[in-house]
Amino acid sequence: MMRMRVMAGAVAIGVALTMGAGASSARPARQDQPQKSPYTIEEYNAYKAADGEANPQNKIKLLDDFLKKYPESALLPYIYRAYYLTSYALKNYAATIAYTDKMINLGDKIDAPGRLEALVARAQAFYFLSAADPTIMKNSDALTKARDASNAGLKALGEVKKPDAVAQDTFDSQVKNYKILFNSIAAMASAALKDYPAAIDSYKAVLALEPNDAVTYYRIGTIYLAMNPPQIMDGLWELARSIAIKAPNGPNETQVKAFIRNQIVRYEQAACDNLTDDQVNELLTLAATSADRPSTWSIPSAADLDKARNDVASFLPTLKSGGDPAKVMWLATCGLEYPDVGVRVMADPTADGENLDFMVYRPAATDPAAMQADMTAATEPNMKVIVTGQPEAKRVLKDDQVRFTGTLTGYTQNPFLLTWEKAKINAEDIPPEKGAPAKKRPGKKGAAH
Repeated sequence: MMRMRVMAGAVAIGVALTMGAGASSARPARQDQPQKSPYTIEEYNAYKAADGEANPQNKIKLLDDFLKKYPESALLPYIYRAYYLTSYALKNYAATIAYTDKMINLGDKIDAPGRLEALVARAQAFYFLSAADPTIMKNSDALTKARDASNAGLKALGEVKKPDAVAQDTFDSQVKNYKILFNSIAAMASAALKDYPAAIDSYKAVLALEPNDAVTYYRIGTIYLAMNPPQIMDGLWELARSIAIKAPNGPNETQVKAFIRNQIVRYEQAACDNLTDDQVNELLTLAATSADRPSTWSIPSAADLDKARNDVASFLPTLKSGGDPAKVMWLATCGLEYPDVGVRVMADPTADGENLDFMVYRPAATDPAAMQADMTAATEPNMKVIVTGQPEAKRVLKDDQVRFTGTLTGYTQNPFLLTWEKAKINAEDIPPEKGAPAKKRPGKKGAAH
């Protein structure tokens, strides 16, 4: 459940304390001349008896009795107010909402402060009711009414003037708190109704008032991801903001970071875990510097990576050139196993435990003649191949041209070098042992595939 500023207790929702007294919050005067009064002395005394009852359960009973006897009483604004304040104190939030709605439906019989107080009580009651009874979040009628009432509350705020006896900063603080409350409930209801644009607008209105509200950033992020189609970049950015700003009482950093990572994995379907970790860390670093997502930040989709993987001719040139295209190509190819990569061995292999390390050169050209010319002219390696579990590969020496199958695991752009692990040299390209019958081999110029 999202956090918002919710004032605890019935006293807290009495906005008349700071906003000024209206028809719903002032006490009715006793009428000694019933013929000129909209209510009788008996009505007034019955109201006073109910209003003065200290026991909440007994008070509700007295209010029920009053309504049965005087269903059209002019004192209904005071009766409904007593109902919803007492129901709120009893944590009967469904009843609180029912009687705030009855109060609001009185229309012109209540003034602006009275209407605002009822709308505040309703918003707070809906928040607590949604926590106590989550099924309310699947009730479209209840959600629509909650959103409409919150929007009405925002409008009512503009109709209430600051009382002369209230300090401006106190009044402004109260108005801010109510704006946060109404916008939060409107966002909450809109999201449950799947009106995602409206939910985002309401949540952003909260952030305009409370820029470091980390939970609101989180909620916006999850809404962006729930849209159809998901707004991945915006969603990830808002999630990152929720933890990058290091706000107190924010969402759990470990859990949100794992959620961001999982979203990136699903979106990109890249093979190298360490690259995903790098992307998450880069995102969090950027999100700590700005509330707005830079237009330059994005991550490639699975379709983008598939396109890069299939562009075989651009593989080496793109990686050599660096920049964003190289990042996409590296994401697309890191962790993949490639078969029969033709290379020239630039130095005799060196042993590293059970592994053999080969420094090799692979031409960027794809035309066979150009490849062979490039292979022959090379003077420096551009790949390191780590051969595992193939001791006979030590017979491959400098200037041999061979094919290997291996997993691409490392890349540096300057100096350019690709690293391959778990590699195996094609058995046909390994020289026979001395004294053994020679195997048919492709020869010095036959391995550049």
